[in-house]
Amino acid sequence: MKKTILIVDDDMDYLFQMKLKVEQFGFETITAESQKEGEMIIESVKPDLAILDLMMESDDSGFILAYRIKRKYPDVPIIIATAVTAETGMSFDINTDENQQWIKADLFLDKGIRADQLQREINKLLKI
Repeated sequence: MKKTILIVDDDMDYLFQMKLKVEQFGFETITAESQKEGEMIIESVKPDLAILDLMMESDDSGFILAYRIKRKYPDVPIIIATAVTAETGMSFDINTDENQQWIKADLFLDKGIRADQLQREINKLLKI
């Protein structure tokens, strides 16, 4: 059975491109255009992995959604794919104990990631 990946991003073009890439890797996809829509989906569906944008309705929507997914499904790997570093100059290091307390993501990726790198990271997190 194919693994299912939830992709949440408010940029429709990026969401469409990411959906195509992930489906080309052989996964099923479920997409949402907002944190709120993503929260509604996880009420009835447990994805095998989630790829979330960081800044959607609010600057921390991706963090909030990641927290809610991990609370409901602690074993679901989460990738936050964001352009926040390019847009704001802020960067997040999820490898520090302090940040792991509140950032419930397994991996941060900058938007614009190459398809082969994305596929490697997804496979690594899903242990394929």
